[in-house]
Amino acid sequence: MCQPTRRGFLVGCSAAIANLAGSRFNSFAFAQGGGGFNDEIFVVVFLRGGQDGLNLIVPTGGASNDRQYYEMARPNLRVPNAGAGAALPLGTLGSTSFGMHPSAAGLHELFQDGKLAVVTAAGMAANERSHFDSMNWMELGTPGVSNMPDGWLTRHFATAPNLPPEIIMPSLSVGGMQAMSLLASYDTINLSSLDAFSLQIGPWAWRSAQRTALRHLYTGGGSWLHQTGLQALDAADIIELYAGDDYVPGNGAVYPQTWFGDNLRTIAQMTKLELGLRVATLDLGGWDTHENQGNGSGGMYAGLVDELSSGLAAFYQDLDGVGPAAFTGRLTVVVMSEFGRCFEENADNGTDHGHGNNMLVLSGNALGGLKGSWPGLAAGQLANGDVAVTTDFRRVLSEILIRRLGNPNLSTIFPGYTGYSPLGVVAGTDLPPDSQPIFSDGFESGGTGGWAFST
Repeated sequence: MCQPTRRGFLVGCSAAIANLAGSRFNSFAFAQGGGGFNDEIFVVVFLRGGQDGLNLIVPTGGASNDRQYYEMARPNLRVPNAGAGAALPLGTLGSTSFGMHPSAAGLHELFQDGKLAVVTAAGMAANERSHFDSMNWMELGTPGVSNMPDGWLTRHFATAPNLPPEIIMPSLSVGGMQAMSLLASYDTINLSSLDAFSLQIGPWAWRSAQRTALRHLYTGGGSWLHQTGLQALDAADIIELYAGDDYVPGNGAVYPQTWFGDNLRTIAQMTKLELGLRVATLDLGGWDTHENQGNGSGGMYAGLVDELSSGLAAFYQDLDGVGPAAFTGRLTVVVMSEFGRCFEENADNGTDHGHGNNMLVLSGNALGGLKGSWPGLAAGQLANGDVAVTTDFRRVLSEILIRRLGNPNLSTIFPGYTGYSPLGVVAGTDLPPDSQPIFSDGFESGGTGGWAFST
C-alpha cells in the first residue's frame, strides 16, 4: 500500500506506476484538479547575482528628469531611448515613461498582450548588499531573519486549505540543490536534469531486482528518510517512463539551447504529464555584473536578458493550449532577484550591488502593465545612492498566494509581514488575510514533509 506523508501527498507505488505504462497520467485520479481543489501552477524564477533592474526596465522620458539622471549616471551602460538598440516602449508610471531592454523582445510581446505585469522598485527594506543574506531572506520569506527552519513555499504547502489529499509530484526544484524557498519540504523532487535523474544500478538485468530490494528497504519504516527514499524511487520510475527526449513543445515553441531553456522545457513537460505539479523553482545565474556588463544594448547583460526572455516566451507558448491543454489559464510565473544594481556605473564598465529592483509576473491571469510606485532618480529620491524600494517583495507574492493559489495564511507564510493589500498583478478572489499564524510559537521538526508545530 502507498504510504502518504503527514501532508497527505502521495508516495506512489511501483506497481501503480507500472500499470500506467500503457496510459496517460492525465487520466489518473491523483493528477486531477477540480473537485474544489486548487490546481494552479506556480513557477518561481530566481535571477542569482542581483539583476540590473534599471537596464531591464529603463527610464526613457516623461515629465520627470529621470531619463537625464539615468544618462548621467550611466554614460556607457545606458540603453538608448531612440534609434538603433532602443528600449521597447512600455508606458508611463507616475511622471516617468519606461521601456524594456531590446533583448527582451519575447517578454515585451507578452507585455503588449497583457500577460506580463512589471513591478518597479520592488525588494525588501533589509539590505546588506550581501548575496548570501539577501537570497536567504527572500527565499525564507523573512527579511533580516536567517534562522528559519523552513522556506516560504514549504509553509504555503503546510497551510494551503485547498490541495487534494494525494499528489504524485506537488513540487519540483530544478537545479543542483533544492531551493531555500522549499527548505524542509520532503515532498519536493530536486532535479538537475532529466538525463541525470535516473537510477542506474548495474546492467539492465539487475535493475528490477535492485529497485525492488530498495523499495522493500524504504517501506520498512515511516520516517522522513524512508518516505523520501520512496518518493525518489517513484520519481525516477515516472521520469524514466514518461519524460524522454522525444518531447515536442507545443505551438512550435523553441526554447534556447541552454541549461535554463532545457529546464523550462522540463517543467513544461512535467506540467503536461498531469502529475499534480503545483510549484516549480528554477534559477538563472550570472547577473553579478561588476565589470564588462556591456555598453548600451549589447554585451554580456544583453545575452542574459535574451536567454531569460526567449526562455519564458517559449515556456508560455508551449503551455498556451486550448481545452484541457490550456495550462496558461492556471499558470503564474514570478521572476525575482535578491537586489538591484547600483544607480551609477563603476569604473570597470559594470554595476555594483544596489537596492531596489523589479519583479515580473507572467500569467494567463495577469493584470498586465507597469505596477507599483516609482520613487524617482533625483538625489533626494534615492536610497543611499540607489533605487529605493517602495513595494515589498512579499506583497507581490502574497497577492499570488491569495488570488491564484487561494491561500490567505500570510502571517504563517511570511511571519512579521503586515499591512498587505493587493497591488493588482493578477486577477482572482480577494480572500481576507489571516490575522494570526496557524501554528503556535514553539515548533519542532516533524520530519515527514514540513514542520509539526507544538500547541
